Amino acid sequence: MAKWINACATDDIEEEDVIRFDHEGRTFAIYRSPDDAFFCTDGLCTHEKVHLSEGLVMEHRIECPKHSGVFDYRTGEALRAPVCVNLKTYTTKVEDGRVYIEV
Repeated sequence: MAKWINACATDDIEEEDVIRFDHEGRTFAIYRSPDDAFFCTDGLCTHEKVHLSEGLVMEHRIECPKHSGVFDYRTGEALRAPVCVNLKTYTTKVEDGRVYIEV
C-alpha cells in the first residue's frame, strides 16, 4: 500500500533546482520546476547510479553529473545518451509548505 512521506519544506528547494532525499534505504531526487511545481524521481541515474542531486537542472530536465545523460524529471523519460532507461517517478503534493512524496 502506498503512503505519503514528508520529504522537505518547499523553501528547501530553489526554483529550477533539485535536492536529495533519503528514506528507508532509498534515494530520491525532488525538483522544483520553473512554474513552481514539485516533482520526484529515483535519486540515482539509471546509467551508472550517480546521485542526480549533483546534476544540472534546466527547465524540466536533469542532467547527470557524470556522463551528461538527460532525463525529463516530470515523466522520468531518458532524453539523451548514454541514459536509455527511464527514471521511476513518484507523485508529489504540497501541504502547509511541505512537499510529500507517495511511495
